[in-house]
Amino acid sequence: MIKRTVDFIVSLIAIIILMPLLVVVAIGVRLDSHGPILFVQRRIGVGDKEFLMYKFRTMKIGTPEVATDKLQDSQSYITKLGYYLRKYSIDELPQLFNVLLGHMSLVGPRPALYNQYDLRQMRIDVGIDKIRPGVTGWAQVNGRDEISLQKKVHFDLVYLQEQSFLLDLKILVMTVFSVYGGDGIKQKSSTQDMR
Repeated sequence: MIKRTVDFIVSLIAIIILMPLLVVVAIGVRLDSHGPILFVQRRIGVGDKEFLMYKFRTMKIGTPEVATDKLQDSQSYITKLGYYLRKYSIDELPQLFNVLLGHMSLVGPRPALYNQYDLRQMRIDVGIDKIRPGVTGWAQVNGRDEISLQKKVHFDLVYLQEQSFLLDLKILVMTVFSVYGGDGIKQKSSTQDMR
């Protein structure tokens, strides 16, 4: 309950403070390419149940909805503005609304795609599905797109076993530095949002 309360308060304050940026980015996405401003995607939350996660759209309409490693030449699908939104994780900011609504936490395992059945099962097997997914997490600051699913599950399990306010704070600080440097993102093959 304490973590949920902190998530609610922090996400609400962040949305208010970042509203001018959110508006500017929304206009930019609209002007940059044809299609909706937000990309709404089926993700997996607590109890292995689906919810709709929000992102700024960074890819062109018509991009196949497949797993990250299945899309060939994904670079050609990313919009001009989308490249920078993804590089600095600005596309993730609408997830603050997911946190506000209780679908996600600020810190936790990144929510799996609905069709990542292998990742979902690995998480269920070790109990990771019992905690709310996060905007950022221990796996995110330890490799992000550059590590295997097995390694991600390992980091998620470490977080599950050692989660605390101080660990969450550490992850948030590490995320800021990671995002500032654009670390750990494979623009060439990342299709975590397909549109």
